[in-house]
Amino acid sequence: MSQPVIIFDPSPRSRELIFSAEDWKRLNSLGRVISHEGAGRMDDALVDEYLPQASLIIGQTDLPAERLERAEPLRAIINVEGNFYPNVDYKIAFARGIRVLGIGPAFSLPVAEMALGMAIDAARGITRADRAFRAGREGYGKADNAGSFLLTGADMGFVGFGHLGRSLLPLLQPFRPTIRVFDPWVPPGALREHGLVPDSLEGVLSKSKVTFVLAGVTEENYGMIGAEQLALIPGGAAFLLMSRAPIVDWDAFLEASREGRFRAATDVFPQEPVSPDDPVRRHDHMILSAHRAGGIKEAFLRIGEMVADDAGLLLSGLPPARLQSAHPETVARLRSTPGQQHTTETK
Repeated sequence: MSQPVIIFDPSPRSRELIFSAEDWKRLNSLGRVISHEGAGRMDDALVDEYLPQASLIIGQTDLPAERLERAEPLRAIINVEGNFYPNVDYKIAFARGIRVLGIGPAFSLPVAEMALGMAIDAARGITRADRAFRAGREGYGKADNAGSFLLTGADMGFVGFGHLGRSLLPLLQPFRPTIRVFDPWVPPGALREHGLVPDSLEGVLSKSKVTFVLAGVTEENYGMIGAEQLALIPGGAAFLLMSRAPIVDWDAFLEASREGRFRAATDVFPQEPVSPDDPVRRHDHMILSAHRAGGIKEAFLRIGEMVADDAGLLLSGLPPARLQSAHPETVARLRSTPGQQHTTETK
């Protein structure tokens, strides 16, 4: 009996980045891996040669309808970049029973840890005080704590409750917060089961001492937090943008936070890398992080572990257990594109 064929086309990732030697060996034990590990995508001729035999495709290979129609044994497409881009004909894939999977959960815990760190920084002014000390402008004790607040017992808010929100929640529970959530894709009953308070976007923004923006970009929420919504944030509160920049009206976000009425932090930007002369670099009231919250070694290696685990299940005729499944009802509504985040190996 012939081995299953696995097309490995991981760009912009690399094999060394996402697979340990052990997990790469596990993947190769499952079938014949046709691997492209150079710069850019696998050559079209090579894809077309092996596509009619492939059981799995691991990567961001272009898969329009005409290619999928020739991929008779294909069981799953595993995207290892992190977003479901429109280079796959999802309608045909789902009609053919081909699973479309992503590795978003690999980054959830690292980003959640960073979100907690940035929340503590925003609440206690850690980086601000560090800069002041180095410049000889430090204040001691009470003198430099104006506006600082405890996270313990604070009202908090989530905009979005997907993998990232579910990873952040247990990290926040020791602080005993009340957490309000706006997520129209999660029913109120499901939120209450997690001990959360369902609310509107306006309710979350206006009632929270700390708001975490954790949602992916969709056609419904693109730019949904503008000047009117930002004006609802209480004075002295913290607003942390941890998922995707296009959820906010970026210019309105910079303007609303420029005077320091509320504390702002972001790990994401509309265009990355950020240009050297971008005004955000001179923003005195915002904690800035260069889209590095998820980009740590453990997260990247977790991708390979998850892929090897679920590839084994899929090739055994079982459903995946660790990867994120794209859904026909929602995947076409996602709006992340390569232009909205950098696509290098830093995440």
